[in-house]
Amino acid sequence: MQYISKYQSPLGKITIAACENYLTGLWFDGQKYFASTLPIEFKEKKLPIFEQTKEWLECYFSGRIPDFLPALRLEGTPFRLAVWEILRGIPYGEVITYKDIAKEIEGKIGRKMSAQAVGGAVGHNPVSIIVPCHRVVSCNGSLTGYAGGVARKLSLLTLEGADITKFFIPAQGTAL
Repeated sequence: MQYISKYQSPLGKITIAACENYLTGLWFDGQKYFASTLPIEFKEKKLPIFEQTKEWLECYFSGRIPDFLPALRLEGTPFRLAVWEILRGIPYGEVITYKDIAKEIEGKIGRKMSAQAVGGAVGHNPVSIIVPCHRVVSCNGSLTGYAGGVARKLSLLTLEGADITKFFIPAQGTAL
């Protein structure tokens, strides 16, 4: 059974999902792919994993680097899981490009990988913020591709102290 809880962040309401002891989802309400990993039936319930996740979010939104990580259970294709693992390794306040991730995957699987394929996997990340998909930018430095919206991506990077002067918000349809 999947369970949910709500959290009010400075950037809007967040829905958190879990299966007992593992965090399985975290989305800004209304974002693209919202609750995409939730089954049709779920319940609201108080769980320790929700309290841990809210504590992590409180620390994060107060501008501090959380020194713990809620237990995660990510489910997806082997490709998506590999991309999400790379996301988890991006340091606080830093960014990498979709192309960088594609090259890292290429090195692991030994075949060509497109930045667009990586973008699809990044966009379907079910645990926003904690699995930091907001730290991925296009190779030209544009802040595209965040399911929670570019304004939230910019706010998250600003909160982390990333040097946002080198980024720009492109017109719709700009390539990764």
